[in-house]
Amino acid sequence: MATRVQIQCINKKNRLDPHDRINHVGGLNADQTRWKLTETDAIAGIDEGKWSFYVVNPRGGVVEVIVVTRLGHRYLKTVADGDQPDNLLALPECP
Repeated sequence: MATRVQIQCINKKNRLDPHDRINHVGGLNADQTRWKLTETDAIAGIDEGKWSFYVVNPRGGVVEVIVVTRLGHRYLKTVADGDQPDNLLALPECP
């Protein structure tokens, strides 16, 4: 069974470019240590059934993170988003 993990931050090469891809996702472990994965590793973990990711939106709701393919490229987004991964892009920068 997949371990359920909250994504709390992201990294992009150019934080201000809305079209730049997310390259890392991260968050806090139960012991308050930080974790960070490349988007590729996060996708592989979802594919393997190792992790299932979610984000908490600003209104306090939980939104599932899924893997989608667009124009041959696989990326992370939440089920509530359209083509752009806005719920993920709204997260703060990972340290």
